[in-house]
Amino acid sequence: MAKANVKDLLEAGVHFGHMTRKWNPNMAPYIFMEKNGIHIVDLHKTAVKLDEACSALEKLTSAGKKVLFVATKKQAKEVVAKHAAELNMPYITERWPGGMLTNFVTIRKAVKKMNSIDKMKKDGTFETLSKKERLQVDRQRANLEKNLGSISDMVRLPSAIFVVDIMREHIAVTEAKKLGIPVFGIVDTNSDPRKVDFVIPGNDDASKSIDMILSVVSESIKEGQSQRKADKEKSKEEGEVVSADKDADFDAE
Repeated sequence: MAKANVKDLLEAGVHFGHMTRKWNPNMAPYIFMEKNGIHIVDLHKTAVKLDEACSALEKLTSAGKKVLFVATKKQAKEVVAKHAAELNMPYITERWPGGMLTNFVTIRKAVKKMNSIDKMKKDGTFETLSKKERLQVDRQRANLEKNLGSISDMVRLPSAIFVVDIMREHIAVTEAKKLGIPVFGIVDTNSDPRKVDFVIPGNDDASKSIDMILSVVSESIKEGQSQRKADKEKSKEEGEVVSADKDADFDAE
């Protein structure tokens, strides 16, 4: 499992919290000190909590589970999209569609609509439409792609969600909690850590900080995926050996 390094976290600015007047008292256990009106996160605790989150994520992905990444703030969008895409995990970096989790059936219908438009373009049906109709369909397809393109392969509810800025993504957190889906989150000093199952205390406003944390998380998920692949290959080999043994017994008879 990938391990968090306090020095790397420090260099990435993970320790910078919010102004002291904006703090959430429930974050007190994770705050090291106050400096120039800013709360400083205790990075030793961040490293411990990050390791705990990584261990859980590795276990999830080694079992073939999917994790949905959520980050719609400007500083996080590109970073999260990059890491999630590399991991082949679904992600939301535009607007969170209300009911994304609690009304997943409707979301899947929208994704199927997007796929049906693609099918129309492939089989020639699209060309039979009028110019105005084609323009409307193209606009609809572009809008669906923008909001749902990154989850088009997510055919069932995720086994967990990873959130950057739980205050901004409070609807996603609420939906996940309602369904009993574990929530992993980067939690800044202005947020309530009680709303998250796996708290990673740290700066959720700077791209460098977010990228640093996600780099460690990604390594753990990759290790889980590698373990999953190794287990499947081992099972396949064992199955072939059993099959070969049965054939040998049959020939002997």
